[in-house]
Amino acid sequence: MRYSGAETEVARFAAERGIPVVETLAGKGGLTHYHPVHAGSLGIIGSTSANALAAEADVIIAIGTRLQDFTTGSWTAFAKDARFISINAARFDAIKHRALAVVGDALECVDELDAALGAWKAPAGHLPHAKALFAEWDALLDSHQAPSNTAIPTYAQVVNVVNRAAGEKDTLIAAAGGIPGEVAKGWRVKAPNSFDLEFGFSCMGYEIAAGWGCAMAQSGPGAVGGTPIVMLGDGTYMMMNSDIYSAVLSGHKMIVIVCDNGGYAVISRLQQFKGVPGFNNLLKDCRIQNADAPLHVDFAAHAAAMGAATRNVESLTDLEAAMAWAQSNDRTTVISITTDAYSWVPGDADWDVGVPEVSTRESVQKARDSQIAIRAKQRIGV
Repeated sequence: MRYSGAETEVARFAAERGIPVVETLAGKGGLTHYHPVHAGSLGIIGSTSANALAAEADVIIAIGTRLQDFTTGSWTAFAKDARFISINAARFDAIKHRALAVVGDALECVDELDAALGAWKAPAGHLPHAKALFAEWDALLDSHQAPSNTAIPTYAQVVNVVNRAAGEKDTLIAAAGGIPGEVAKGWRVKAPNSFDLEFGFSCMGYEIAAGWGCAMAQSGPGAVGGTPIVMLGDGTYMMMNSDIYSAVLSGHKMIVIVCDNGGYAVISRLQQFKGVPGFNNLLKDCRIQNADAPLHVDFAAHAAAMGAATRNVESLTDLEAAMAWAQSNDRTTVISITTDAYSWVPGDADWDVGVPEVSTRESVQKARDSQIAIRAKQRIGV
């Protein structure tokens, strides 16, 4: 949809016919958060509202989506008898899962569909029902993003502070680790196409390079302006940070938020969810020297060595002040904040991740039973 530039047309089509719109990871940002037809992000790292609508739907118009694993909850999110109409420029994706395939450009196909439907509209209560579910989801987000008395801020709280500080033309960029789930759920998009989540293959290293590229695009002739805001974890920062130096050299500004949770926290979460005790993901669980007090990277000092303006902050209040300072700077700015490795906004979609069939661990056996239950819920199809 976004590659075709069909956002406005899809929104008009949906609004006039009373059809709620839910988003995939790549599609988020096509509509603003509070658009009259928007009902949330779908799938494993999506919203309760969108997932509830997916379970209820008898017909789904899938526009430009690959219907991949995260979107479909490993094909458990939709009713087994639901029918798909898939509009896609790629035949391979259009025919997935026994869909009625419409191979073509999203904008052109939606226009033709609109003309063919004549005066048809969805039942009168359909869209209000979706918006009621979305309001419940929004309230749940508020409860997780609100400040608390915890010593270490959560991802959700950090996302909220950064989101509120972002200008309407600023673009949020994320790609890997725990950040994608938190921003897919919790980032309230203020303007169309101001959100870039590259999570097709959990692209560690995309974020800072993309921020530099976005800064170039937003400062060129005819550009709308705005500042790229890059959010990433400490693990991803360690893998690919050198384009901070490139952005400083070229004079392109971005704001980088490093959420330091002491390793690869979201992989540790998945590891333990599948019955395996934490091992080799969080620094405290690694076989390293001085495991009780591992060497800590000063991300602000590291980025400063590449010419960026930097701050380490410890609280949400300090982060709010640092965001205001970063917005006023004339160069790339990096803010580092310690975040909780164990607190996440909840999800309600399934994910079929392999678990050993044989294990002496009771926790692994329970995870295997859960996987078997997930597979029993999956739709049949290709």
